[in-house]
Amino acid sequence: MKTIGLIGGMSWESTLPYYRTINETIRDELGGLHSARLLLYSVDFHEIERLQHAGDWGGAGEAMASAARSLEAGGADFLVLCTNTMHRVAEVIERASALPLLHIADATADALSHHAVHRVGLLGTRFTMEQAFYRERLSARGFDVVVPDDADRDDVHRIIYDELCQGIIRDESRECYRQVMSRLVDEGAEAIVLGCTEVALLVDGEDASVPLFDTAAIHARAAAHHALG
Repeated sequence: MKTIGLIGGMSWESTLPYYRTINETIRDELGGLHSARLLLYSVDFHEIERLQHAGDWGGAGEAMASAARSLEAGGADFLVLCTNTMHRVAEVIERASALPLLHIADATADALSHHAVHRVGLLGTRFTMEQAFYRERLSARGFDVVVPDDADRDDVHRIIYDELCQGIIRDESRECYRQVMSRLVDEGAEAIVLGCTEVALLVDGEDASVPLFDTAAIHARAAAHHALG
């Protein structure tokens, strides 16, 4: 079994399900008392969030690169970045370490490819919804990606940072997400990609009329299977 190097803490609320899902998958595959071999480098998200909103992706990238180098030195065999947004600096991480990075958008595209969907709605931070790094990765795999309008993007982003990353779950925010997803379906979305690792803390399959793809769970399962070879 390979040793997984997790870069987490962005936020720690969504890193917890990674740990659980990885170990549950290893247990289900191997049985008995088997669990994953892994290392976790958990950052102080306050510092990362400030860099994100200041547009300092160079600084954010160096923080991720430093984490990657630490995990490599600790004996990890490959890297898993437990956040969608920070894949904005995936190339920086890959240059900083000799370890392969299991990209969350690739794992998501693999999961989508098993379903007869072409047009997908994307929810996430403003960075993920608006910048090209994530949408183009899905588009390159043949998926047509639609995002909410500007007002809806503002609501989705605000709820992630002001509530979900702080462990706050509100019914009114769930209803907001339901309405946003409904509008994406009206625009032809055949599935919704929960492109922020916190979003599945708020909504599940009962909140939309189309399938939801939880990127955190997809990525974690992919990490476990990669560890098993």
